[in-house]
Amino acid sequence: MIKTPFNPLDKRNLGESVASALIDTETQTLPPVSFNGAGVYAIYYVGSFPAYARLAKVNRGGRFSCPIYVGKAVPAGTRKGDLGLEVEHGQALYKPLSDHAKSINSARNLELADFFCRYLVVDDIWIPLAETMLIERFKPAWNMTLEGFGNHDPGKGRRQGRFRSGIARALDENGHRAFSLARTLPNSCRKRLPHIFS
Repeated sequence: MIKTPFNPLDKRNLGESVASALIDTETQTLPPVSFNGAGVYAIYYVGSFPAYARLAKVNRGGRFSCPIYVGKAVPAGTRKGDLGLEVEHGQALYKPLSDHAKSINSARNLELADFFCRYLVVDDIWIPLAETMLIERFKPAWNMTLEGFGNHDPGKGRRQGRFRSGIARALDENGHRAFSLARTLPNSCRKRLPHIFS
């Protein structure tokens, strides 16, 4: 059998190196102290919400072994192809962490004090690859089962009590449905989502 030589510049190896660098950073409260830059982040849960009991258990005691959510923040204009060599990032990465904290705070059955985060400011070109590798490695509960946590409110001027952002909306609209649907999955899939079956 011919073995493929190790290529440190293979996209999987590059993505894994960025993902590993994030995991090596110190865990912070959510939201962390404000900072500038774009990059990737992971959110961890240690609370008592029953659906996340196993997840919280592996994160307690300062272990933070498995994120409940992984996300990215790219510089403004990136999605429109406006990526110059000297793009000003501002607080691109801090903003979603702050927004997630507000969303969690507005959820009826979660406590913000039970959430922590890691973040890594990353060179723009590696951000999407690092996020993909982190999701593939950890299969975080909210990335895999809840739609809407990473989404912003749909449009401006719609917040007068009719729309709720982030996890508050995702838990209300999708959470219970996602959990009940997941219970119908075959055992091979259920093993990938142990947080649901605690």
